[in-house]
Amino acid sequence: MKQEKLIKRTNMCGDLRITDVGKEVRLNGWVQRRRNLGTLIFVDLRDKTGITQIVFDEKTPADVALKADSLRSEYTIGVVGKVRERESKNPDLPTGAIEVEASDLLIYSKAETPPIYIKDDDNVDENLRLKYRFLDLRKPHMQRNLAFRSKVTTLARNFFAEEGFTEVETPMLIKPTPEGARDYLVPSRVNPGKFYALPQSPQLFKQLLMVGGTDRYFQIAKCFRDEDLRADRQPEFTQIDFEMSFVAEDDILSVQERFLKRLFKELKGVDIEIPLRRMPWVEAMERFGSDKPDLRFGFELKKLNDALKGCDFAVFRDVIEAGGDVRGVNINGYSDKFSRKDIDKMTDHIKKSFGAKGLAWIRVEEGGAVNSPIAKFFTEDQMAKILAVFDAKPNDLILIVSDKVPQIVFNSLGFLRRDLAGKLGLLDPNRFELLWVVEFPLFEKDLETGELSAMHHPFTCPVLDDVPLLDTDPLKVMSRTYDIVLNGVEMGGGGIRIHDSELQAKMFQVLGISDEDAQRKFGFLLEAFRYGAPPHGGMAYGLDRMVMLLLGEESIREVIAFPKNQAAQCLMSDAPSFADASALQELHITTVEE
Repeated sequence: MKQEKLIKRTNMCGDLRITDVGKEVRLNGWVQRRRNLGTLIFVDLRDKTGITQIVFDEKTPADVALKADSLRSEYTIGVVGKVRERESKNPDLPTGAIEVEASDLLIYSKAETPPIYIKDDDNVDENLRLKYRFLDLRKPHMQRNLAFRSKVTTLARNFFAEEGFTEVETPMLIKPTPEGARDYLVPSRVNPGKFYALPQSPQLFKQLLMVGGTDRYFQIAKCFRDEDLRADRQPEFTQIDFEMSFVAEDDILSVQERFLKRLFKELKGVDIEIPLRRMPWVEAMERFGSDKPDLRFGFELKKLNDALKGCDFAVFRDVIEAGGDVRGVNINGYSDKFSRKDIDKMTDHIKKSFGAKGLAWIRVEEGGAVNSPIAKFFTEDQMAKILAVFDAKPNDLILIVSDKVPQIVFNSLGFLRRDLAGKLGLLDPNRFELLWVVEFPLFEKDLETGELSAMHHPFTCPVLDDVPLLDTDPLKVMSRTYDIVLNGVEMGGGGIRIHDSELQAKMFQVLGISDEDAQRKFGFLLEAFRYGAPPHGGMAYGLDRMVMLLLGEESIREVIAFPKNQAAQCLMSDAPSFADASALQELHITTVEE
């Protein structure tokens, strides 16, 4: 068989240094750019490691020089040559002290003019980047991101193997058991009318592995959720997933803190102190208005109910008498950065996004004078109490939200404190503030329907002292849960699981899941519990989100090789697309036009 010509690579383009001068090297890659100066042709040759300058001059064989003159951007080539020191060095390139004097050139393939520039600062529309992702991936920052992601998964595998975890692959085709987000359904050809689901998580199977005696399970798991997308969400995503038997919370968090310490040290050069701080969910909400608090700045929430009791301002008075909340944040020292128009925009946003009724504000002027449209409703003493709550000083801006539903207040102020911190440049991407948020409520109530749902999932174990409240006041039941939060973003979470059949049945009962539905959806798990289940728990990290945070990217699409867009579409391959009629017929499926 005739072999295709190939220049066998000896080095990567980004690896050559001044110490390599005099060596003959063989390089492969893409033409970043070509410059023809008459007697000299310079070619910047790029691969995933970087760029090396190639020189074709009067010493270059005539046939090689002729081919060099035909080169254009993104041609794929191989080069043979000798490393020499550059006369005009480029301090911006790691290889800027050397160049390669070419003696041979092989053109593997020609390239048309690409529809996007192959450089990091191209400012091209994201949809165009996703359509031509195979070109976008050639950019240095995408190659760096993918290489970093690979380092994270390699480190995770090594760490958990050293800790005695067994890596197990759980099924990708499972029983549909929709809880929360919608399942992606897969029709079964050999079982007409029946469907598999793609897993939203390996939750049930990793619990079964604990029942099966695996003791410590680990997996880099692909998961799927058919839900609306945001910057940090994708229909398919990856988890670093694990579960442990015969453990309590401290055992799990201890392992994870060692993992995080090693991760930050080896991949970011950052020493994090362990044990990490732990903050109960109630405290996180009270102080930061969020169960994923960003601790890189202040602007903590303050409750005003006591200071405002009996005030003449009906809006606040009525809320307090109804058992609601009046809270605020002090954007201390930055009042002059926000105009009245800015405050109006804030007000509109929290009304539309969180259902707030409005946003009251107080500016503290030089000398301690107050500028506020609500000042007329308060006596000097009452206003002094408000300012004292916030330890207010000149150039402070106090923002206040009130509502009979405390969650609306938390959501509104939690958003404002972080949004304004971002506008003020206080979100340093090189500062890493980690903490555990623990003891979440077991249940949450839908504000519209009033129905209860599990805040994490229905297999989460309640705090044992709260179990009697399942019958009398389930919303007061706290759970044995923990989320790891980095810079205001949940990086992962988990909890201790229910391993007692009776307690699991009670959980389903509170959630309104009948015995029949429980058997239909989760019967295989309940069956397993009948034969001896160990106390167990675990958690999962969102790998895509973790890598995004560590790299300081704003979207997980920047750390996934082939992501979907906001409409869950792959613009490059045109997925999802229509199936052939014959395929649908074989699957016993008909489609309905809306």
